[in-house]
Amino acid sequence: MQFRIVIKSEIGKKKRVLIFLGSIIAALIVSGLFLAFLNLNPFQVYIAMLQGSVGSVYRIEQTIIYAIPLIITSLGVAIAFKMKFWNIGAEGQILMGAFMASYFALNYSFLPRFILLLIMFFAGFIGGAVWGIIPAFFRAKWGTNETIITLMMNYVALKWVVYLQYGPWKDPNAFGFPKIANFAKNAVLPELFGVHIGWIIAVLLTIFVYFFLNRSKKGFEIAVLGESVNTARYAGINIFRTIIFAMVLSGGICGIVGFIEASGVEQTLTKDITGGVGYTAIIIAWLGALKPQWMVLASLLFAILIQGSSYIQSAFGISAYSAQLLEAIVLFFVLGSDFFTRYKLIIDWPSLLRRTKENGK
Repeated sequence: MQFRIVIKSEIGKKKRVLIFLGSIIAALIVSGLFLAFLNLNPFQVYIAMLQGSVGSVYRIEQTIIYAIPLIITSLGVAIAFKMKFWNIGAEGQILMGAFMASYFALNYSFLPRFILLLIMFFAGFIGGAVWGIIPAFFRAKWGTNETIITLMMNYVALKWVVYLQYGPWKDPNAFGFPKIANFAKNAVLPELFGVHIGWIIAVLLTIFVYFFLNRSKKGFEIAVLGESVNTARYAGINIFRTIIFAMVLSGGICGIVGFIEASGVEQTLTKDITGGVGYTAIIIAWLGALKPQWMVLASLLFAILIQGSSYIQSAFGISAYSAQLLEAIVLFFVLGSDFFTRYKLIIDWPSLLRRTKENGK
């Protein structure tokens, strides 16, 4: 065998950072070659991407708006992942959280703003939590595959919102266009420093999840269960209750994203409200090593990349597909860096050279 992959011993933070920076440099080089193929100056494009994401107060605000759902959703899925429960259903949990919050926004707009927003917040949490309890129950009770169930439930939630948008919740004043009515003003999140207060919720949830995972008894039980079911059982941890509790929290936090996006961004309920955040958050959670502080940083970098890619489409006339390819190249190399922090590739050069000579003869 000329190639072997072995597990590395734990590497230090310095090496981990160097590997990450190396992956960024490699991504920039490959992306630069692609841009050169399009007859564009890579340096000008990279500078424009930064300008498009952080080049003005307005652009910074838009980048933060992109980052908010990424931060909160990655926090939600990280709780499940810590337990080795592969929650791929954040998209559905966001949609159901948005649905529950929208119900109160559309039917109880007469309530005072603070009361209504508080109800919508908890309704969003409950909507996501219910969508998380279902696969958790099946996994805890019968040992089913949560990856498949959570993924399928995304489509159930999506079709439910589509049904509402084209059916019972369709706005009669939209001239036949399939949309749900916009929220009243008191159902819309207020702004602070030019951005809706969802950023405050993101900060508070980051602090909460950090202390929950690292300082609380339940967080410790979730971590132990993720390491070994037998160890958790030997330690007297109730497996069923822990799985259910973790997924209530995981799904509920994702449901809060639905409330924020419906109230603070779209100001209505739509089938496109997630924008793929549920899937992107999975990547962010892994890149952040399931640590809240690093997931915040990864979310901000992703938001800069997304906002910058959107800007260069108009600035340089790049197609949306080309911009998305640039994003994909960066993601590929960054995710690849995680492989080299965990594993080592060993090449048996003498055997490889001998085999090459034999084939040459």
